[in-house]
Order: sequence, then C-alpha cells, then structure tokens
Amino acid sequence: MARRLQLADFRSYAALDCMIEAPLVALTGENGAGKTNILEALSLFSAGRGLRGAEFADCARRQGAGGFAVSIELSADGVATQLGHGLEPASGEQSAARRFRIDRAPASSARAFADHLRPLWLTPAMDGLFAGPAGDRRRFLDRLVLSVDAEHGVRAAKLERALRNRNRLLAEETADARWLDAAEREIAALGVAVAAARVETVMRLRALIAGERDDSSPFPFAEVAIEGELERMLGEEPALRVEDRYRARLAAARRRDAAAGRTLEGPQASDLRVRHGPKDEAARACSTGEQKALLTGLVLAHARLVRATTGRAPLLLLDEVAAHFDPLRRAALFAELSRIGGQVWMTGADPEAFAALGGNAQLLRVFPGRVERAL
Repeated sequence: MARRLQLADFRSYAALDCMIEAPLVALTGENGAGKTNILEALSLFSAGRGLRGAEFADCARRQGAGGFAVSIELSADGVATQLGHGLEPASGEQSAARRFRIDRAPASSARAFADHLRPLWLTPAMDGLFAGPAGDRRRFLDRLVLSVDAEHGVRAAKLERALRNRNRLLAEETADARWLDAAEREIAALGVAVAAARVETVMRLRALIAGERDDSSPFPFAEVAIEGELERMLGEEPALRVEDRYRARLAAARRRDAAAGRTLEGPQASDLRVRHGPKDEAARACSTGEQKALLTGLVLAHARLVRATTGRAPLLLLDEVAAHFDPLRRAALFAELSRIGGQVWMTGADPEAFAALGGNAQLLRVFPGRVERAL
C-alpha cells in the first residue's frame, strides 16, 4: 500500500508531499483543481503513457524547467519500497529522457515496477469504449494483458515496429523479396505471441467472471471474446502451425497491403467484443448507464484477476467513478473495492459521494497546486 506520494513539477504541482493512511483514498475538489493529475502520476508507474495517453513532456509543469519527478513509498508485509519515475529535461545536445528508480537505484524501465505495483484505471474518457472505435478496445485489451504479463508491452511494441518496417518495404517499387520474407517472419512470430497472450488473458477473465457470476449484482457480468483471425486460428491449431499460416498469408497479401498502405491482417486488426451478460445483448447496444455499470464491473473483475494471477491486488485509480451512480450502486462499489483489497484512489467533485465510506477511507481536499486533509 502507498504510504507517501511526492510530486515535483508534475502538471499543476510545483511540489507535493502527501502522507497516505488508508487503503481507500478519496480526492475531492472543484473541477480543474488537479485531482486527475494525481491519478495520472500514479498511472505512469505502469508501462505506456498512463491514463491520459499524453506525451511525457506535456506532464511537466508549464512554469518548470521541462522535467518532472514522481515518488511513491510502498509498504507490503512490513517491507518498505520506494519507487520513482520522472522526465529529465533536455540539456545541451541531450534530449529529454525518462528515468526510473527502485529504492533510489536506477531501473531500466517502468516494467521493473510490476513486481511492486500494478496500476489499473477507469476514467470518464473510457465511457464510450463499447461503442467507440476498435482501436480503443484493442488498447484496453492490451492493458488487461499487460497487467498480468509484464512483457506483453514489449512484444506489442516490437510488432508495431515490424509492421511499420514491412509497410515501408511494400511502398518501395523495387523492394527485395528477401527483406520482405525476413520482415514477415518477424511479424508472424510476434503477431502469434501477441495474439496468444490476449487469448490466454481473456480465457482467464472469462473463467473468473463465470465462477463469480451474480445476476443480481448492480454491476452486470460481462461476456468477453476476441474477434480476430489469428486468435480464431489459435483456438484450432498449435501456435507454430498458426505462425506458418500467417507468414504465408502475409506473403500472398503483399500487393493488397501495398495498395492499402498498411498490413490488413493480424492482431493489429483484432477487436474485443463485450456483451451484457444478464441481458445477452451487445454492450454497444445498451444504454449509457448500463454501459457505465458494465464497464465498471469489467474493471473490477480485471482487478480480481490481477490479484488471483499475481498474488497482489492492483492499485486501482478511479476517476469520477461515483458521480453517476445512484446510492445503491455507490454502496455496492465501495463494498466490492474493500473486498478486492489493495489500494484504491478515487476522485469526485462532491465530497458527499464518498460519505458511505465512513472511517474506512482517507478523504483529501484538492486545491490548485496543493492537497489538504478533509475535515
């Protein structure tokens, strides 16, 4: 559990030193006060660009020197650990660079934090996930996988680079077939690995949801599946056979992909399909309120999967999660968060939204550039 959070030149905070005393932390304050900035700082302890998906340079305080630093002190089983990440500003010929530390010793990347902290989040920007573009659901799916498989992000990034390389080769009028063969071998191996990791995570999630199914819950259970050719083939044949077939299909599709300017087949074209379990209806066809409750239930199930898979509950970051729920759902949410364990950080403009937490939470009041204990 986090015991102390420190920020320096991060977003709206020139300096922040906040002691944490409870597993449930509620940040309240006016819109624009800086509540989500705190959640974003915590989300950057995971691989990627955090809950906003922003460029790292944009996280630096505008009046600062161009960099930032975030430090968190954890306590688990009586052992204290200090984690830190930040952006070192550009200097001379040196460009800005990310920095990572564990107990003040350098770490290679944010992946090193996974042994200590696995942040998950739910934000208002995700409310349109089910009805939005497939790319948003793929990114959501890959975050699901990344939280239980810390190497998934590396494989996905390598696949993106390999696909860009093939697209560049296809754009050349005199591309050497040997270079294309090599590129497609790499794409096939990485593509099958990415697809297999997705399939495994979704199967685990489906099993967990089925085992805990409660039709009366205010957060309806989700039925999840992946729609993708590689993922379908992996359900029918061994991975090595699928890799061979995918490589052959890439070679046969060179002219088509060259005309399209991109590789049309592969895990980069897959989609996550979600259905409202109790209603047996596609999530995208449900009402806005139903989609919000369904997404919340899915994130909570994912948190339980992380706990079951890694032995440690994740750090849950819930931005404005209680604002649109009625008192019944709000109470059910707080009860579920307590059962999951770990630490939860929530934000909301109205302090009354967290009244049901009672003495089980730490309430903090956020003002521009500072945080105070709520009275």
